[in-house]
Amino acid sequence: MSKEINMGSDERVHPPPGVGQTSGDDVKVGSDESVHLTPSSASAPVVVGLTGGIGSGKSTVVRMFGELGVHWVDADDVAREVVEPGTPGLAEIVEHFGEDILTDEGTLDRAQLRQIVFANPEERTWLEALLHPMIREELIRQLRPGGYALPYVLLVSPLLLETDQHNLVSKIVVVDVPVETQIERTMARDTNERDQVERIIAAQMPREKRRERADAIIDNNRPMDDVERQVRELHEKFLVDFG
Repeated sequence: MSKEINMGSDERVHPPPGVGQTSGDDVKVGSDESVHLTPSSASAPVVVGLTGGIGSGKSTVVRMFGELGVHWVDADDVAREVVEPGTPGLAEIVEHFGEDILTDEGTLDRAQLRQIVFANPEERTWLEALLHPMIREELIRQLRPGGYALPYVLLVSPLLLETDQHNLVSKIVVVDVPVETQIERTMARDTNERDQVERIIAAQMPREKRRERADAIIDNNRPMDDVERQVRELHEKFLVDFG
């Protein structure tokens, strides 16, 4: 049975894997290969996955872990890094979609790309095939920090369970809120219309199935002071379990 951890609200929603607003609205970040990053020595920390639907509060929760000294890697951040100006990833995208996929500053126009891949499943498949191995390689590298003393690290990913990224982790923590809360929060903080947010949610694993896969559930409807207390408790549990 999952241990339920009560949490507070999110402060922002990351943009999604290499494309636009976070939470896996466009491109899944994974591959067909399974690589378990479990500790083979004292220098290899256990990887704990932190996930949740769009607008669920992953950013707030992971920052709290970070304040406790926990190293964390955000799959969305890595996905943006592999398509920054000057990277092979962006060069491939420009070659495929043309120069119009860039902004005036020469960066990827994520909003335009998001619209393209939503409208054309073949283009989405192409983009995922390009980004999967790039993102995965960089995730694995960043999840093994040098000179790190704690026995675990966090992989934060909106599509941890929808892709094989779950093969990178030993435990799964789900940040959970009701679906209507996800919709209201995302509409308030992004420029997305309700129907687009609903499509994003529909592309993710259903809430109940995500909860079933969790080793710990963070209820993000609770007060912030309770959030901090519950994060500390879960952190202390991981220190015991993995130490």
